Amino acid sequence: MPYCHDCQEDFWHQYQYEDHLHDSYVHNWCEGCNIDFNSPLALKEHWVQSPRHSYCQRCHEFFDSQNELEDHYDAQHSWCSTCNVIFKNDNGLHEHRRQSPAHSASYCVPCRRLFQNPNNLRSHMNSSIHRSKDIYCPGHNCSASFVSQSALILHLEGGRCSSGINRALVNKAVREKDVNNLITDPSRMIAGPGGSRTEVTYCATSAAWNGSAYECYLCHGTYRSLTALNQHLASPRHQDKFYVCPLNTCRERFNTLSGLCQHIESERCGVLKFGPVRQALDGFVSGMKTIRAY
Repeated sequence: MPYCHDCQEDFWHQYQYEDHLHDSYVHNWCEGCNIDFNSPLALKEHWVQSPRHSYCQRCHEFFDSQNELEDHYDAQHSWCSTCNVIFKNDNGLHEHRRQSPAHSASYCVPCRRLFQNPNNLRSHMNSSIHRSKDIYCPGHNCSASFVSQSALILHLEGGRCSSGINRALVNKAVREKDVNNLITDPSRMIAGPGGSRTEVTYCATSAAWNGSAYECYLCHGTYRSLTALNQHLASPRHQDKFYVCPLNTCRERFNTLSGLCQHIESERCGVLKFGPVRQALDGFVSGMKTIRAY
């Protein structure tokens, strides 16, 4: 027969005893752990700290899992998941992220948005959300504008410019202008007749069909159509990485000028701090005005 020592009371059945523990103000019973605590505060602290419970003390609500509890925090509370702290309101969370060394380097104050790392924040700050599109396309009959040089060059390389400029023409213009090989590696360029540098192009035919898909003979990726395979081959995926970061301590390689520009603009290696590099990059971009597709 169940017996409550604190209340000195007998019960005929176990469920009656448990109902007593649950309902009596004398007891502070955790049903899941079958522990009777000395005070309501001690019981609540147990629910908060024990890994066996997913408990929101602000709402006095239990959840089936930690993931569900965190989803609740995200939806209903001003919660910093990194520090596992709930603030009184969104302004408190905002001030925490703005001032905390754990967040300030990755937090956009005007947007109140936290990024995974400082590089992502830097990309965000360089986007059209925070920067005006004041770099204009030099292509004939094109009025497009961009927030960065890399965005402009990506536009030209992609063949979307109404001038007809494409990646091959961009590469040709850079090779002709970069006579000192500041950002290009001549050993990675293929020489054509008379020593001129040529652009390698690939094209697949129906012979690329392997019985179930069209297969790239360079990387062995498969595609549903010949058109898709040739789009893959026309991309810079298999081009030589003849663009190189001019910083001696970096020298990272890229197969497109836009890729190199994105690397430089990201300031990951700090090369943009050097005046000659910035001037050279500006010169290469301004040199795009001389490109003619026809």
